[in-house]
Amino acid sequence: MIFRLLFVLFLLKTSSGLAATGAADAARAEFETGNYSAAVKTVTAALSQTPEDASLHFWGLRSYYELRDYGSAVTHGERAVKLEPHNAEYNRWLGRAYGARAEESRSFFIARKVKQAFEAAVHLAPMSIAARRDLMQYLAEAPWIVGGDKTGAREQIEAISKIDAAEGHLARGAYLAADKKWQEAEQEYSAALDARPNQIESYMEVAGFFEDRKNAHEIQRAVDAAKHIDPKDPRLDYYTAVGLILRRNELPTAERLLRSYVANVPQRSDYPSHRA
Repeated sequence: MIFRLLFVLFLLKTSSGLAATGAADAARAEFETGNYSAAVKTVTAALSQTPEDASLHFWGLRSYYELRDYGSAVTHGERAVKLEPHNAEYNRWLGRAYGARAEESRSFFIARKVKQAFEAAVHLAPMSIAARRDLMQYLAEAPWIVGGDKTGAREQIEAISKIDAAEGHLARGAYLAADKKWQEAEQEYSAALDARPNQIESYMEVAGFFEDRKNAHEIQRAVDAAKHIDPKDPRLDYYTAVGLILRRNELPTAERLLRSYVANVPQRSDYPSHRA
C-alpha cells in the first residue's frame, strides 16, 4: 500500500512538473511573437499551480520587462534567482531589471544590486560574453558611488577579447562610445566587422552604432555581412531603410521597408524602436 501511495505521489509531482514546463514553453512562444501580455497571463495562471517553478518566473521577468513594468520584472527575477541561484541567465536578467527599475525610480539602493547581479552571472558563467558585456557596460557607465569602475570595465573587455576577438572589438567600441570617443569607437566597430563575427546580434549592434553616427556606408557593410548569417532577420530591412534614407536614395523603398518593419515586427527592447 505504501509503495502504491508513493507511486501516486511521484506521478502527481511529475505531472505538475510537465505542466509547468509546458506553460513555460507557451509563455516563451508568446513572448517571442511580442504578445507579452498573453505571456504574463500564461505565467500567472501556471504559477497559481506551480509557484516554485523558476522558469515561469523567468518568463514573467522577461515579459514584464518588455511591458516596462520593471517592479514586477524585479519581483519575478528575484524569485527565479532564489529558486535557481546558480542560473547565470536568471542573474543576468535580474541585473537588467534592477537597472531599469533603478533608472526609473532614481534609486541608488537598487542600482547597487545591478552590479551584484551581473557579477554573479559572470561568476557562474565566465565564458558568457553577454554576462561580461552587461557587467562591463555597468562598470563603464555607472557613477563610482554605485560601483562604477573604469578599470574593472577594461578588465572585462580584455576577458571578452580572449574569448572572442570580434566581440572584444565590440566591447571596446561600446566602452569608447560611453566616453564619447567617437572616432576611436568607430574604428573598433569597423574592426569588429572585419573580424567577421558569427552571431547576428553582433552585426545588429554595429548597424545600430553606425545609425547613431549617421554612417550609411558602414551600416550597409553590416547589413551585407549579416545576410550571410541570417538573411531573414527582420532588422535587416530596418537598417537597409536607414542606409537609404541617409544616402537620400530610393526613398519610396525605404518607406516601404520601414512600414513593413513597424507592421510585422513586435516591439522589443533589443530591436530598433518603432518610434525611431
